[in-house]
Amino acid sequence: MRYAAGVEYDGKAFYGWQTQRQEPTVQAELERALGQVADHPVRVICAGRTDTGVHGLNQVVHFDSEAPRSVRSWLLGVNSNLPATVCVRWLQGVDESFHARFSALGRQYRYRILNRWVRPAIDDGKVSWIRHPLDAGAMHQAAQVLLGEHDFSAFRSAGCSANHPVRELQAISVQRQGDEIAIDVAANGFLYHMVRNLAGSLLEVGRGEREPSWMGELLAAKDRRLAGVTAPPDGLYFMGVRYPETFAIPNPPSAFP
Repeated sequence: MRYAAGVEYDGKAFYGWQTQRQEPTVQAELERALGQVADHPVRVICAGRTDTGVHGLNQVVHFDSEAPRSVRSWLLGVNSNLPATVCVRWLQGVDESFHARFSALGRQYRYRILNRWVRPAIDDGKVSWIRHPLDAGAMHQAAQVLLGEHDFSAFRSAGCSANHPVRELQAISVQRQGDEIAIDVAANGFLYHMVRNLAGSLLEVGRGEREPSWMGELLAAKDRRLAGVTAPPDGLYFMGVRYPETFAIPNPPSAFP
């Protein structure tokens, strides 16, 4: 039987999502916990791999198991075997055709920026701290040129394994609430470091170092060397995934059109 699950994790505690030589990773911890409940090895497939330090609020995975367990037993058993920095928020049976990655219609990220003179304490490692004043309105204006289907080579880091750089940006907004600025981005898919590279360039606009029109120039130039630096991973959150309604997967609450 195939199951889908929503996973929340504190990226600061892991060397990214994917199982690798360095540990801990979210995938390795999740597979270990699922294996304890299933009493056999379990492999999970995720909707979108995240790097070291990147957080997940509703990462979606699927896995297969014939173990006779109720959904409640899966959920309680898995969470009791996971470290405090990761949990399964929901779990449900799905059709065998469901694939966490390939069935996705879109993914959503948020980049959180604490914009004040003093550093964070409680949110250390959970936000990107920028002490100099930022113009969130200018950042939002600059971001709107990115909407639609484009070649995002200017925001694609070296080492990206994607077959091509074309993606459809479905929604993007930059909003301030008090000392915090949130960059929300939804797309049909993302390139390696794409959100952090977008954020790094938008920060230059926010600081007044570039005009809002600069983002359009970068998009047209398709040259990563001309864009801003890659923003730190601390403020990046994988917010969720949108799937066809037939799978009845919980959708993220915001930003998707």
